[in-house]
Amino acid sequence: MRFTSEQRLDDGVLEREFTLGEIPGTLWTPGSTPAPLILMAHNNGLPKAQPRLVARARTCAAYGFAVATIDAAGCGDRPRSAADEQARADLRRALQAGEPVDEILESLVAPLVQNAVPEWRTTLDALLALPEIGGPVGYSGWTALGIRLAAVEPRIAAAGFFAGGYVPHAQREEARQVTVPLLFLLQWDDEGNPRQRALDLFDAFGTKEKTLHANLGGHTGTPWFEVEDGNRFFGRHLK
Repeated sequence: MRFTSEQRLDDGVLEREFTLGEIPGTLWTPGSTPAPLILMAHNNGLPKAQPRLVARARTCAAYGFAVATIDAAGCGDRPRSAADEQARADLRRALQAGEPVDEILESLVAPLVQNAVPEWRTTLDALLALPEIGGPVGYSGWTALGIRLAAVEPRIAAAGFFAGGYVPHAQREEARQVTVPLLFLLQWDDEGNPRQRALDLFDAFGTKEKTLHANLGGHTGTPWFEVEDGNRFFGRHLK
């Protein structure tokens, strides 16, 4: 892992860009270390520099967590396969035409998850070797990726998932293998993400400790107080 830039934010959080092989990432660490770690991912391959993700990450770091995010394979500015580009073009066309998009999303999101998980696990190995990070580890964000990581990565001790975004069939089945404490955020009027599908997914999670927070509003309308509630959730399970 090679750090390529750093800046000290007003609240004492240290923000550093890094590369790990071909993987670009950002790490935020609080003023007091070692700190428990939260892996933070945006839905369906959006970039690590997406403003909503960065704002959440900085708030979590100010609360006392180390927070890391990456652009995994096919995500952010990383090169995409010809199949990925075709799926994205098909998705734009179908949305403009008002056609069903589930099959297209399956062909787009499933490979993203499959390719991203190994890079997130490689990044986790490198992060836990840093002296400023001392487990346990949480996960926050993209549900499809989080389900897969929580199912295969025993170092993840708690997870917060955002219900918005397509979850492939494989991850809907894997939800039964998620046994860590879970906070699930649902926007009640999320356009393009059927409410009942999210409720069925919540019911499928195998954990004995799961909480559903539902708020009125569309896809990007999650209230900011949910970030604060998320910090308290991770505080109970990671500190």
